[in-house]
Amino acid sequence: MRWRSSGLSLFLLLSIFVLKSATELRICAYNVQKFDSAKASNERLMHYLKLVLTRCDISLLQHVVDPDGRAIEKLLSVLNRYEEYDYEAVASESLGNSPDDKQKYVFIYRMQTVNVTGQYQYRSQQSFVREPFVVRFQSKNASIGEFILVPLHSEPSKAVQEINKLYDVFVEVSKKWNNTNVMFLGDFHASCAYVKRSDRKNIRLFMKSEFSWLIRNREDTTVTDATSCAYDRIVVHGEPFLRAIKPFSAKVFDLGAEFKMSRSEVVQLSDHYPVEVVLKSSALFLQATPLLSLISASVILWSFLSAL
Repeated sequence: MRWRSSGLSLFLLLSIFVLKSATELRICAYNVQKFDSAKASNERLMHYLKLVLTRCDISLLQHVVDPDGRAIEKLLSVLNRYEEYDYEAVASESLGNSPDDKQKYVFIYRMQTVNVTGQYQYRSQQSFVREPFVVRFQSKNASIGEFILVPLHSEPSKAVQEINKLYDVFVEVSKKWNNTNVMFLGDFHASCAYVKRSDRKNIRLFMKSEFSWLIRNREDTTVTDATSCAYDRIVVHGEPFLRAIKPFSAKVFDLGAEFKMSRSEVVQLSDHYPVEVVLKSSALFLQATPLLSLISASVILWSFLSAL
């Protein structure tokens, strides 16, 4: 009986090791619609925002109106209370042409699964109202290893021009860091009246085949019934990055359905839904081994240990 107990313990430990080694990496983007100190003081909204963000290894927040950093500080306090992971943030300065509409890009990330290896504020006010704040991440969990995230919360009236200019950002940062594993994400306003089908020919990220749009044109990333538009997008460059994406994982996350929230509660948090994508695990053994073979090996191992 003692041998059988020891065998069961060993089997469980091996199973836990295998599951841990199979960890994937989830990247999310969410326009939190004027996230400021007032919104950060609403405990109910912060509870739901915590539920959204703790699903993700990296979350890009847009429309953060937080000049003194206190709202994000409060958010981190909520995220790090009684959680399995430790969360940290890296944020841009307040960006925008109008003193009344200064916004930050903020990346919230799990310290146990990703590292920030570089950050860069793109500078070109002629191209963007809120210039991308570019961050380079590294993760031992993701099969692609090191990658670059380029955020954009476009000015709606300039959406076509700003999305097109993302190509210039790509050229600059991929050269700067000698890395073409680049993902663009955020509220591009890339749909409906702001970006029509006829406008796509003027957007290099649409026209160049090496860029893959993971959130499709027919998706609805808006909450209200008044709109049905694919404003929020995720775009990756290159075949290596595309191969690192878990198939069919790019999607709009319906937090209302997931967390049993009323429509009014969802809208209070934001009039946008988050979008997300999952990167494959770096566990090469699990990627290369068919599931049936893995199960068979587990059964054989358990049978052997049971016979001891």
